[in-house]
Amino acid sequence: MNSAWIKSLENQVLNREFMLHSLLEITRAINLNKSKEEILQLFKYILREQLGYKCAALFVLEEEWKCPVKYGMKAKWISFDVDGELSRFKEITEIVSSNSPILEQFHFVIPVFHKKKPLAYLLLNGNKKAEPFNGTGNSMMNFIQSITNIIVVANENRRMTRQSQVQERLSRELEVASAIQTYLFPSDLPSDRKMDISARYSPRHEVGGDYYDFIPLGDDEYIICIADVSGKGIGAALLMANFQAIVRTLFSYNRFDFHILMDELNHKVAQIAKGQHFITCFMAHYNASSRELRYVNAGHNQPFITNGRKATFLSEGCTGLGMLEEFPSFSVGKKQLKPNTTLVLYTDGVVELGNKEDEQFGVERLMRIIHAFYPLKMEDLNNLVFSKLDEWREDQPFVDDTAIFCCRFF
Repeated sequence: MNSAWIKSLENQVLNREFMLHSLLEITRAINLNKSKEEILQLFKYILREQLGYKCAALFVLEEEWKCPVKYGMKAKWISFDVDGELSRFKEITEIVSSNSPILEQFHFVIPVFHKKKPLAYLLLNGNKKAEPFNGTGNSMMNFIQSITNIIVVANENRRMTRQSQVQERLSRELEVASAIQTYLFPSDLPSDRKMDISARYSPRHEVGGDYYDFIPLGDDEYIICIADVSGKGIGAALLMANFQAIVRTLFSYNRFDFHILMDELNHKVAQIAKGQHFITCFMAHYNASSRELRYVNAGHNQPFITNGRKATFLSEGCTGLGMLEEFPSFSVGKKQLKPNTTLVLYTDGVVELGNKEDEQFGVERLMRIIHAFYPLKMEDLNNLVFSKLDEWREDQPFVDDTAIFCCRFF
């Protein structure tokens, strides 16, 4: 028999045994839940020590392109445009020449794709002991591509699993936070011979940064409040939850002195937010016997009182809470409310809601709706406002927390 043929057959058998052994080692490491670093170290060992590739670089796409395996490089590694330099390679390719100081150090590009999306690119410097490259039919190159694929997909699955676990935990925490926040809103708003009060609130996410409250101080005195924290997300929602608790606590011993109350709220918000957020707030004290409404508007969208024909904005007050250490100016507004007067409070999610033409809903449109349907009960009026908001936005999403709080005083 031809000795060269026998030698070639022996090499093929040895190669098959090596491939099988390497594949088993990698799958065993994955099944034993070895760390990403340990699996990549094994991959590097196979390439350098067992296959003899003295120069290699593996680029992997996670949130961005990263290079977790790199050795034998001669040129100084500054930056490398993976998409620009490698996206043209759709199959195993021998690099004949390149203008890139990085690519010119390598002989092969081995791409790894999933559904036409690149997951990784392996660059290798040629091995003199390797079988001659003859295109995609080269068994060793195909084997290297396969184990690269296995390692990259395994690490991607692990990363996605970790992300899923984090998202699941976060989702559970948000559910708890949402339940707590809902509990902090008043659940029983009065509708009797003195007044008819109703609110409707739609948070943009599981937890929101809008807040309203109604606090009875006695038989004929009440606190009415609406607030909105700047920014979005969990941080803003947690600040608002703290604010809700602080307001309730302060009113347990401070009933009427708005200046002291707002100073304390300003200090507390600044202390908690540390300059990351601030809160706009409207706080009113209503005496049902004297029919006097005293209020402070701390930078909030101006509520208005109306008799169904003419509206008056309530603007007296101070800057938003947590903006400055001290209020540059401070004033308390006073209004004598006639029978059948309605107080309308809202957050910017109502008036700043945009339509497809990027036009805002606006306070004027809100006032026209209130006046047009003035005889309705407050709950029905709030529901009507939200239906008009839905018509306005069509299929556009709500981009902010949205709250409206209407109070009619008989």
